[in-house]
Amino acid sequence: MSTSVYRRTIITITVIMASMMQLIDTSIVNVALPDIMGNVGADLSQAGWVITSYVFANVIIIPMTGWLFKFFGRKRYYLGSILVFVIASVLCGQAHTIWELILFRFIQGIGGGGLLPTSRVILVENFPPEDLGLANALFGMGVIIGPTIGPTLGGWLTTNYSWPWIFFVNIPVGIVAFTMALANVKNVEEQMGKVKTIDWQGILLLIVGFGSLQVVLQQGAQENWFDANYIILLTASAVIGVILFIWREWTAKDPVVDLKVLRHRNLAFGSIFGFILGFGLYASVFVFPIYLQNLLHYSAMQTGLVLLPGALTAGLMMPVVGLLLRKKFSARLLAGIGFFIFFIFTWKMSSLSLGSGIDDFYFPLILRGIGLGCLSVPLNTIALTGLKGHDLSEGSGFLSMTRQLGGSFGIALVSIFIDWRSALHRFNLVEHINQFSTATKQYVMSLTQGFMSTGSAESVATQQAYKTIDGIVTQQSMIMTYNDTFLVVGLFFLICIPLLLFLKIEKTKSFKPNFDKN
Repeated sequence: MSTSVYRRTIITITVIMASMMQLIDTSIVNVALPDIMGNVGADLSQAGWVITSYVFANVIIIPMTGWLFKFFGRKRYYLGSILVFVIASVLCGQAHTIWELILFRFIQGIGGGGLLPTSRVILVENFPPEDLGLANALFGMGVIIGPTIGPTLGGWLTTNYSWPWIFFVNIPVGIVAFTMALANVKNVEEQMGKVKTIDWQGILLLIVGFGSLQVVLQQGAQENWFDANYIILLTASAVIGVILFIWREWTAKDPVVDLKVLRHRNLAFGSIFGFILGFGLYASVFVFPIYLQNLLHYSAMQTGLVLLPGALTAGLMMPVVGLLLRKKFSARLLAGIGFFIFFIFTWKMSSLSLGSGIDDFYFPLILRGIGLGCLSVPLNTIALTGLKGHDLSEGSGFLSMTRQLGGSFGIALVSIFIDWRSALHRFNLVEHINQFSTATKQYVMSLTQGFMSTGSAESVATQQAYKTIDGIVTQQSMIMTYNDTFLVVGLFFLICIPLLLFLKIEKTKSFKPNFDKN
């Protein structure tokens, strides 16, 4: 093995470890929340902030990545991010109150927010032009697999050990990633030089605008949206803050987020597609576990195991797609195939029923994995084509930010859609239940007799019969709602295929980013 190949291998392992560590922590906490609530004395609304605080910090730090490169230097910033993430993980595992845990999760999110875009830049810089697709494929393995195995790993650690171990598991991984990065990542300074002034106004507007938006998207459904005054206030802050942030960053001499990088057409459209990909990835992962756990009564561990084959398929598809790109296979065609396969997945999932079993899930989820592999690698490769130095750093941050926001919007919009459709389906089903009809009377009588045979009095048995019917109506309305949700998400992906024509395919020679090295 040549020195360059060996070094690329070590760099690849390093950045994948760091990225997966960060991405797993976006979902690993979810299944442990009941145990956390019991141990630190928190209610569900307080526990929700354990997730929200982490994502809040992520969405603030990610778009600042390019500026932070210039301020600290890329290698120092990367090492610092890993170190902050690991220290915060230790503190999270030792938290005694819910507010301590929320604070430490926020700090963990600050460290984690810099890992994903920085890892992408480091990986792309170390691969030759013809292997850029393969580099994105290897990076995509961690991006796709991380959020999916998080619930499985979290469920296993919580069940067999205790909830602090979902944070302590980051310690050995983080130490290895830090050591490998220290030895192998070169210190690269951006072409534009060090930051001469700090754009405090831009930073403040970024926090107010995008931070408020993220909290609204994360907490809105739990608060029944605009029934809560603080959601109304944060929505107004998000709208005003984002508008002022865009104006400020477009006119500032040394902006904290350089919006002018969007002059690159492929990056602009790539960011849109990144939003779409995040929407589909997170929305489908959000809906499916709810269906399994609430309607089919699967445990968190069982749910994770059902999702695992599809996640592994996505991971295995990444290098395959990367090799196809290396062989000059059309990136737009691969992305189009990915969109269509994802539609087939959602179409298959839109015919679920209460009688569906594991065998009904594996094939559609494997299709989803193939589709995500075909989507993620080509779109990221096209988006980063031709970017150099500072623009590559900013572009990587934009891609990560839009995917994060897409996921948050996807979950929020799906939550709204589920509430609306479930109420509509329930209303339509109830209309067909008439207590005076012969069929309804016979069914109620049959259920009543069944409950009476188990020892219930007639009046109690009758109430149990009506409650059973109500439960059946609720179940049927929810399964119809989930079917609608999958179909709508699929149609959304299908409509996106024509947008691929706006992407400009450049020659491979422009793929290589150019850095000034010290």
